[in-house]
Amino acid sequence: MTTDSAPAGGDPRSLLSDVRTLAHRVRLDQRVTWFPLLVLAAATYIAVPIDWFGMQVDCTPDGACHFDRKGFVWYWPFALLIAYTLIAACYIRVARNRGVGARILPYAVTGAIGAAVFSAAAILVRLYFAANPVPENAPPTPEWVLLFDRLIAPSGTIGIALLVLARLERNLALLAFTIGYLAVVLIPVNFGWVDHSSTRAEFLPQQIINGTVLLLGAAGFALTRRRSNR
Repeated sequence: MTTDSAPAGGDPRSLLSDVRTLAHRVRLDQRVTWFPLLVLAAATYIAVPIDWFGMQVDCTPDGACHFDRKGFVWYWPFALLIAYTLIAACYIRVARNRGVGARILPYAVTGAIGAAVFSAAAILVRLYFAANPVPENAPPTPEWVLLFDRLIAPSGTIGIALLVLARLERNLALLAFTIGYLAVVLIPVNFGWVDHSSTRAEFLPQQIINGTVLLLGAAGFALTRRRSNR
C-alpha cells in the first residue's frame, strides 16, 4: 500500500494547465476597466467649467495678469475621493455578482493618497507664494519643476493610480494605455491645440485632451469587453 495521492484527472500537467486557465478566466471576470476610465473622464470634464468660473484673474494696466485657480484646487480632492469610492463600489459589486474576489483596495488607496498629496502640495504652494510673491522679471520655471507639478496634479495622480490597477489586473492593455496617457499628461502632448486668447483659456486644451483620452480608453475597453462576452 502506498500513501502517494493520484491526481483526479490522471495527468498533472493537464491539471496545472486547467488551473492556470481558470485563474486567467477569474482575472478577466474581475476586470471592469472601462468603468474607472469613464468615471475619471467625467471628473476631468466637470473640472473644466469649475476651473473656468472658479479662477480669479487680476490684470494690471500694463497687461500682466496674475491668476488663482481656486475652483481647480478645491474641486479635485473631493472629486477624486468620490470617484475612487464609486470605482471601488463598482468593482466590489461586480465581484460579488460573479462570485470572485475584488482586489481593488490598493488602487483606491493609491488614488486617495494622490488626492491627499495634491491637496497638501496646493496648500504649501499657496502659502509659499503668499509669503514670497513672484517678481515681474523672474526667470522661467525650470522644466523639472513643471514636470513634477504635472506629476502630482490630479491628471498625473490618475495615471499613477492606473498603473497600480494595471498591476492588480495583470492587464497589459491597460498598462500600455496608461503609459500613453501619462505621456500626454507629463510632456504634455496638446496636438498643436493651444489657446492664448485669455488666461482662463490657456488651461482648457490640456484638460479637454486629458479627459478625451480617458473617455476614448473607456470606450475601447468597454467594446473589447463586450466582444469577449459574445
